[in-house]
Amino acid sequence: MDLGKLRTLREFADRGSVIATAQALHCTPSAVSQQLKALQAEAGVALTEPAGRGLRLTDAGLALVTRADEVLGAVERAEAELDAYRESPRGRVRLAIFPSAAVLLLPGLLTRFAEFTGLDVDVRDVDMTPDEVPGLLADFDIVVTHRDEHATEFENERLRVVPLLREPLDVALPQGHPLGDREHLELADLAGESWISVDVGFPVDDVLLSLATRTGVRPRVVQRINDFHITEALVAAGHGIALLPRYTVDTTRVVRLPLTGIRVARNVEAVVRHGGPVRPAVSAVLEAVRAEAGEVALG
Repeated sequence: MDLGKLRTLREFADRGSVIATAQALHCTPSAVSQQLKALQAEAGVALTEPAGRGLRLTDAGLALVTRADEVLGAVERAEAELDAYRESPRGRVRLAIFPSAAVLLLPGLLTRFAEFTGLDVDVRDVDMTPDEVPGLLADFDIVVTHRDEHATEFENERLRVVPLLREPLDVALPQGHPLGDREHLELADLAGESWISVDVGFPVDDVLLSLATRTGVRPRVVQRINDFHITEALVAAGHGIALLPRYTVDTTRVVRLPLTGIRVARNVEAVVRHGGPVRPAVSAVLEAVRAEAGEVALG
């Protein structure tokens, strides 16, 4: 099978439509359709089927995408073996990182990246939910994401998940709050409080939902703000309480107390496509991300 057609199939699987695939490959939708039809003829089995006004992969198509990852990964490994003869990793690596992790990790990461000669790291901050991560790997080599530690791990054989750190979440209270002089809190202590959370589907809100499920106490959310620094300001002004990540936010404007009796944290992880880390440049950047996260966790 032609490698170009397999790449087209993989792009279609990642992006979900002929038009989006054509945009990614810088060609016309007609060219994408012809490539898919030609690959289907070579395979001798239907790889796509109608779905509304578009197309979706059949079971055979999904199976071939998995094998396409293996084939294209083997090609990348062959290219990587040639790259390994160079003195240092070279090339462009695209890194997506969610904003609060960027605050935590990016200053140190850029210092580490500066030590690489011939390595160009293109970093973008992306406010992502866990469900969006597989799609982001169509445009990025490494995605640094987060999830509620009680949430299900990624179940996708095309992805490799690299744990970076576990970041506890503390309760943030305004100065002078009646509960502020305690050493720790239980969720039941906060049953009557107004909460400031994040958008539905983001990990910190998932933590609140987990707490509600496990304790029967449903938090009353009055505002949803994704920027933790804004949340700090609102808590400090007495507009509610919040869960804030322990390492990311450092302030004296609010009182921060741990919850007891239940584990409350988010897992920060790097996600790559299987076969991607064999590129020396991607491996070098991934190792730098792991090292920086390790220092943060120890500090």
